[in-house]
Amino acid sequence: MNSFSWKKIIPHVIAISVFLIVALVYCSPALEGKVLQQTDIVHWKGMAQDAFNYKAVHGHFPLWNTHLFSGMPNYQVTMDTKTFLPDFGSLLQLYLPKPASYFFLACLCFYILGMAYNVNVLAAVLGSLGFAYATYDPIIISVGHETKMLAIAYMPGLLAGLVLIFRKKYVLGLAVAALFATLEIGSGHPQVTFYLLLTLGIMAVGYIATWIMQRDFKHMIIALSLALLAGLIGVGNTSQSLLTTYEYSKYTMRGGKTVDLSEDGKLTQTKTQGLDESYAFQYSLGVGETFVLAMPGAFGGGSAEHLDADSKVVSELTKQGVPEAQASQLATSLPRYWGGVSPFTAGPPYSGALICLLAVIGFVALGLGESTNPISNITRWWILAAIALTLFIAWGSYFSSFNQILFNHLPLFNKFRAPSMALIIPQLLLPLLAVLAVDRLLYADNAKALLQQNFKKILYASGGVIILAGLVYLFNDYKGSYDTQILDGLTQQAGADLARRVLDGMIADRKAMFGAGIFHLLWIWAVIIGAFYLYLKDKIKPVAILGVFIVLNTADLLFVAKKYLNKDNYQDQSSYQAGNFAPTAADQQILQDKDPHYRVLNLSTGDPFNDAITSYYHRSVGGYHAAKLRMYQDIIENQFAKSGAGLNMGLLNMLDTRYVITRSQDQQQPMPVVQRNPEALGAAWFVKHISYVNGPIEAIKALDHLNAKDTAIMDNGYKVAGAEQPAFDSAATIKLVNYENDAIKYATSAKSNQFAVLSEVYYPEGWNAYIDGKETAYTNVNYILRGIAVPAGDHNIEFRFEPASYYTGQKLVYVANLLLWLTIVGSIFMLWKQSRQAKA
Repeated sequence: MNSFSWKKIIPHVIAISVFLIVALVYCSPALEGKVLQQTDIVHWKGMAQDAFNYKAVHGHFPLWNTHLFSGMPNYQVTMDTKTFLPDFGSLLQLYLPKPASYFFLACLCFYILGMAYNVNVLAAVLGSLGFAYATYDPIIISVGHETKMLAIAYMPGLLAGLVLIFRKKYVLGLAVAALFATLEIGSGHPQVTFYLLLTLGIMAVGYIATWIMQRDFKHMIIALSLALLAGLIGVGNTSQSLLTTYEYSKYTMRGGKTVDLSEDGKLTQTKTQGLDESYAFQYSLGVGETFVLAMPGAFGGGSAEHLDADSKVVSELTKQGVPEAQASQLATSLPRYWGGVSPFTAGPPYSGALICLLAVIGFVALGLGESTNPISNITRWWILAAIALTLFIAWGSYFSSFNQILFNHLPLFNKFRAPSMALIIPQLLLPLLAVLAVDRLLYADNAKALLQQNFKKILYASGGVIILAGLVYLFNDYKGSYDTQILDGLTQQAGADLARRVLDGMIADRKAMFGAGIFHLLWIWAVIIGAFYLYLKDKIKPVAILGVFIVLNTADLLFVAKKYLNKDNYQDQSSYQAGNFAPTAADQQILQDKDPHYRVLNLSTGDPFNDAITSYYHRSVGGYHAAKLRMYQDIIENQFAKSGAGLNMGLLNMLDTRYVITRSQDQQQPMPVVQRNPEALGAAWFVKHISYVNGPIEAIKALDHLNAKDTAIMDNGYKVAGAEQPAFDSAATIKLVNYENDAIKYATSAKSNQFAVLSEVYYPEGWNAYIDGKETAYTNVNYILRGIAVPAGDHNIEFRFEPASYYTGQKLVYVANLLLWLTIVGSIFMLWKQSRQAKA
C-alpha cells in the first residue's frame, strides 16, 4: 500500500460530496424541517407511543406493550439495547435529515463495494447513484418502510467485506464484514437479510469452486473462517433482537397455525410451520413484468395511477357516440397498471435502462480473457445465478412449481410474504455488473484493445435485450390481471358492447406504453454503443463517457422516482402531528377515565386490526403489526365478529373492552362516537366453573356463547396443578393493585380455593407469576387469556415479564461488541503499519 496523500483522497471526497448534494437536492423539503407523510411510520408511532410514554417515566423502554392487540411483546416495536458501540448507522448517514440520510447511506455503501473491487471512482459513482435511486427505494421510503430501506442500503457494505476477505485483504475485510453484518442484521428486516444471505451463499459457492480448481485450500479455509467469524460477530451484536424475535416467532402467524377454516366453513385442526401459501405468495411479480427493471412504464406504473385524458379509450368511446368529456372522465378513472402484482403495487422496481444494458455488457466483458482471470469469470456467473434465483423467487405464484419447493423445504422461506421483494438483489447486482463493465472496458490495462476485439459481442448482447422486448411487444396479448372485473363492472353499467370497446382501448394503451418503454431503451442503448464507438475512434475520453453515463442515468432514475416521492409527500411538523395524532372528541372522552385497566375497540376506522392510531392513546383491542400472536389472529378470524351475529360481546367483555368507538349516523359529517360497555369484566375475576375441552378447535368453539364471568374454558393440554373446579366464594375478591407494562399486581381474599381469570394475553415466554413472592404456575384459559389457581386466604399476586432471551441476548451483545472493536482497531493498526512500511 502506498503512503497517504491528499491527491488520492480528493476523488473520494468529491464522490461523497456528489452523493450528499444529490440526496439533499432531491430531499430538499427535509432541509426546511418538513417530514414525510408515511403510512407505516404513522402506524409505528401509534403502536410505539405507549413505550415512549413509559420510557419518559422509567428511563427505558418496556418489554411488553399494552396498547396493541390487548398486549404483545414490545421488543417487536421498539427495544433498548445496551452497547459499547457508537451509532455507526447514524455516523455513516452523517446525521442527515430523513430521507436524504437513506439515499446518502445507500450511495456510500455501494461506493465501498466499488472500492472493494478496486474500480475507477467515476464507475463507482455511477453504480452508487444507480443503486440508491432505483425506484424501489423512493417508493418504500414514501410509505414508511424505513427498516427495509436501511437493510437494502447496508447490503453492498456486507458484500464488500466478503469481497475483501476473498481477495486476501483479511484484516480489513473482517472489520468491514463484521461491521456491516452488525448493521444489516440490526436494521431489523429479516426478509431482506435472508435474500442477501442467499446471494452471499451463491457467491461463496462460486469462489469455493474456483479455489478448489486452483488448489488454493489454505486461502479457502482462512477466507471462509473469517467470513463465518464476521457473521457470528454480526449475530452476536444483534443477538438480543434475534433471540427475542426467534422466541416470539414460534407463537405468531409466521410460526404456523393450529386451526384453519375448511372450504365448507368448518374449523379444522392443522399444524403448519409458516405462513399460508396463498398469503405468502401475494405480491408476486408476473414473469413478463420483469421488463419493468429496464422499462418503468411498460406495465403502467403503480396501482393508484390512472389512464390519461388522451387515452385510446376516449377515441373508442367517441366512435360510439359518447361525448368526449364523458369519455375522458371514464378513461381517467381506469387503472394504467395491468401487471400481475396483487393486491396492490405502489410502483415499478425500475433499476434504470442504462444500468440494465450495461449489466448485460458487463456479463460479456467479465468473460473476456477468462483464462487469465478466473475470478472475473466466476464473478459474472455467481452474479447471474443470484439474479436468476431471485427473479424466480420474485415470480412467486407465477412460477409456483419452483417456489412451492422452496416454500416447503428451504428453511425460513415460508416465514416471508411478498416474493417480489426479492428484486432487491437484481437492484444490487445489476449496478455491480454495470460498474465492472465500464471499469473493464475503459480502465483495464488492455481496455481499448479488448473493446475493439469484442465490440460486436457487446453490440449483439445488449441489442438482444431490445430484440427480446420487441418480440414480446409483437406477440403479447396485453391482458391484465383485473380485466375480468373491469369488464364485468362496465358491462353492468354500460352494456357488453361498450364495455368491450373500453377494454379494446385499454389494450391499445398498454401496447403503446410497452412500445414507449422499448423506444426509451433503444435510445439509451444508442447512447451507450455510440459512446463506446467514439472511444474506439479516440473522439472521447473515458472520463467524459462516465460523466455522460452518470448524468443520464441519475436524471432518468430521478425523473421516475419523483412520481412516487416528491415535495407533495412532505408536511410541516405541526400539520403532521395534527393530521395524524390529534385526539378526537371520542378520544378525549375516553381519556377522562383514569382507571389503569380497560380496553378500547375502534370500529370507526374500518378495520380495527389494521389500525394503530387508536393505540397512540388507548389500550386497543386492535392494532397494526405484521406478526400478531397466532392465537390472537385465530380469535380475530373466528370469533370477533360471527357471521350474521355481529360482535361477540362475550369475547369483548373478557378482554375488558369498556369502550367501543363507532361512527355517528350523520351522513354529512360522520364523527367517531363512544359507546360504553357496562358488561366489561375488568382486570381480573374469580369464576364459578372451569369447562375442560380437548384441543384448540373445542376451545375456540366454546367461546361462541361463553359466559366468561362465570366459566373459564381450559384446554386439557394446559391443565396445571390446582386448576380443579374451584369452591366458588361469592364474597371472595381480586383487585388490581398496580398495572404497568412489565409488572402487574393483584390482591386477593377468599375463604376457599379460587380460580382467577386475568384479562391479559397469554404469552408463556417471559411472563412469570408469583403468589406472595413464590413463583407459581399459571395457564391458558379462554384461548387467549391467563388463568391462575389462587389458594384460600389473603394473597398478593404479581406477574412480571422477564424473558430470558432478552437478558441472555444482552450478555452476548457485550462479548460481540468487544470482538467488533478488536477487528476495527486491528484493521486500523494494520493499515497504519502498511503505510509506515511503504514510507520506509
